[in-house]
Amino acid sequence: MNKLKERWNIDNNWQLIKILIVFAITGFSSLQLAKPFLNLIGIPETFEPHWLYRVLRLLLIFPIYQVLLVFVGFVFGEFKFFWEFEKKMLYRIKLGFIADFVDKKLK
Repeated sequence: MNKLKERWNIDNNWQLIKILIVFAITGFSSLQLAKPFLNLIGIPETFEPHWLYRVLRLLLIFPIYQVLLVFVGFVFGEFKFFWEFEKKMLYRIKLGFIADFVDKKLK
């Protein structure tokens, strides 16, 4: 736990617990939201070929997770932590221009 607190620059255990809860809620929620979203756009679970349905669902989970992470982090009062976390992720996948755009809008 201390290594995580140092790595994430966290002061206390309560903040660490909130952050871990946000990660758990976001992960579970993104998995649950992907299926109905695919149904909404006309791709049911019985879509053939089934492997393509799985690939589409996995591709959809990633952006849902990213948006939910910041939103749930905001609800738990940890927006700053999760926005910085999200910016690092966007820069790593070469989408840093999105983070720059949103940062400009937030200021």
